Amino acid sequence: MLGKLTWAAVPFDQPIPLIAAAMVGLVIFGVLVWVTVKGYLPYLWHEWITSVDHKRIGIMYTLLAMVMLLRGFSDAIMMRSQQAMAYRSEGYLPPEHYDQIFSAHGTLMIFFVAMPFVIGLMNFVVPLQLGARDVAFPTLNSVGFWLTATGALLVNISLVVGEFARTGWLPYPPLSELTYSPGVGVDYYLWSLEISGVGTLLSGVNLVTTVLKIHAPGMTYMRMPMFCWTTLAANLLIVAAFPILTATLAMLLLDRNLGFHFFTNTGGGNVMMFMNLIWAWGHPEVYILILPAFGIFSEVIATFSRKPLFGYRSMVMATMVICLLSFTVWLHHFFTMGAGADVNAIFGIASMIIAVPTGVKVFNWLFTMYGGRVVFTPPILWSIGFMVTFVIGGMTGVLLAVPPADFVLHNSLFLVAHFHNVIIGGVLFGAFAGYNYWFPKAFGFRLHEGLGKAAFWCWFIGFYLAFMPLYVVGLMGMTRRMQHYDVAAWRPWLLIAALGAAVILCGIILQIAQLTVSIRHREELRDETGDPWNGRSLEWATASPPPVFNFAVLPHIQGEDAYWDIKQRAIEQARLGDEPAYTEIEMPKNSPTGFICAFFATFMGFALIWHIWWLVAVGALGAFTTFVVFAWRDEDEYIIPADEVAKIDRANRSARREALVHLQPVQ
Repeated sequence: MLGKLTWAAVPFDQPIPLIAAAMVGLVIFGVLVWVTVKGYLPYLWHEWITSVDHKRIGIMYTLLAMVMLLRGFSDAIMMRSQQAMAYRSEGYLPPEHYDQIFSAHGTLMIFFVAMPFVIGLMNFVVPLQLGARDVAFPTLNSVGFWLTATGALLVNISLVVGEFARTGWLPYPPLSELTYSPGVGVDYYLWSLEISGVGTLLSGVNLVTTVLKIHAPGMTYMRMPMFCWTTLAANLLIVAAFPILTATLAMLLLDRNLGFHFFTNTGGGNVMMFMNLIWAWGHPEVYILILPAFGIFSEVIATFSRKPLFGYRSMVMATMVICLLSFTVWLHHFFTMGAGADVNAIFGIASMIIAVPTGVKVFNWLFTMYGGRVVFTPPILWSIGFMVTFVIGGMTGVLLAVPPADFVLHNSLFLVAHFHNVIIGGVLFGAFAGYNYWFPKAFGFRLHEGLGKAAFWCWFIGFYLAFMPLYVVGLMGMTRRMQHYDVAAWRPWLLIAALGAAVILCGIILQIAQLTVSIRHREELRDETGDPWNGRSLEWATASPPPVFNFAVLPHIQGEDAYWDIKQRAIEQARLGDEPAYTEIEMPKNSPTGFICAFFATFMGFALIWHIWWLVAVGALGAFTTFVVFAWRDEDEYIIPADEVAKIDRANRSARREALVHLQPVQ
């Protein structure tokens, strides 16, 4: 009846996961009780859970990423503290638990922190920057988000019921094959990523279609803000690369569950084919994450330098060149496989060439700041911190692109330091810059600036303390995934790395304090203008938070610097008190389709992991029925009458007019 699931799946003999699970359970229970007692459930259901508004979905993506950041960082703290204590001792984490921790850490941070964070920001901002009402497929957007949340939930269930993979964040065979990983840990990994990968692919299709097809009148491609270009490039990569991941993990599932031999050398398969396929997805994935961050930095640096972005067309070209070249470099991840000098040389050269368009971007950002009147707010501090940190990570990446150097450094902590140099210094710093930058647009009040700056400095200093020592011990020969060690020379560096993780923890605590203080003092931080930064792109020409239809009247774009021109005309219109001609607006109806599908997908994924076949059938039938009901609904849109549009817009305009009249345009 319950397949492989028994009471033995619950780790009663391991206090750490049980205590962590109990704390999480108490927090969730407390929140549910509070929401119910306060009577917020109907509001949450109608305004958030069933919402198809791109802004609400973007915020929920970002919230998911932040919650998973706390979960993933707790694993990082345990790893760093374990290695600090594990000199000639076993430390406090047994090997099997330590293996699960580093596997879960990588999986969570890539798939359920970095991905939701950048997808959330793209969802929220891109339609506003394009002058659109919503994304191309609003209900599909909701389905994509809830499937991503399902994957995150399954990973966290493994903390309490069963185990997680012990293979690392990528499940290399033969270690991940049934012979060497007979438990359910790898199955948790595979099914959570198969389900969330479908959600990511749906988001990719949606955002590509939105950027290519849904623009305000006159918004040509070469008038789009840079964030829209980097969104297009990143989501083209999602559409091209994520099917590779889905197919690769599906083949591994067939190997494990049905006796196939795609990746078993002894059965006629080829284990190196897994490496080729996983990295044919994996290296474009790095650019899926970093390209949106590049777009964020372009918006932030132009805004706070008080001048247009330098070299707009070269930035567009560099973005699309990176998009293309990202599919030509995957083999540098396994130079040591023995492919031969010619193959290694070709991929080494390609890996160095891709640094050129990235360098173009860095110089353009520097030239944008040069001669500008730079305002040192938290968003631009994150941007400057990124440029310093990412350049170091890029240089170590070019070093690792040299095959002889890679032979020495492969699988060492030098590689781990490089990877975090790029992902934390690029993706997370970019996500935090975007979070601070667009928060007032989402909620109508700013985040506390002092706490934001303090959080940045803790992250920045903590990052260098945590990861620069790993370059050193990597050069000294320390490989990754070591639960204990007996080399005395490594210990001081690992103690410094643990200190760095503690400083980053202070940064996270300050970010939580920043959000809490900002909410409590939101009236003092309230922004009535809709444009707290004197921004340069179209999202700042509407109210904060924007109405459900984004723009009462779609803007007409004129000129190459259209996004700045639009804002100047909006300011002038506010001065003169002119009122546009309002018309009725069609908007998509809310739909529970995404949430219900994710509900059934959660049970189906759990059942597939534990071989509870009747529950698999129930989950599949429920998800299929939900889609059929959605497809046959009679009404999928509603009309907002012109007089209601006018009423909403007049209220927003009257609140903003006074501030806008006094706002001086800055070229």
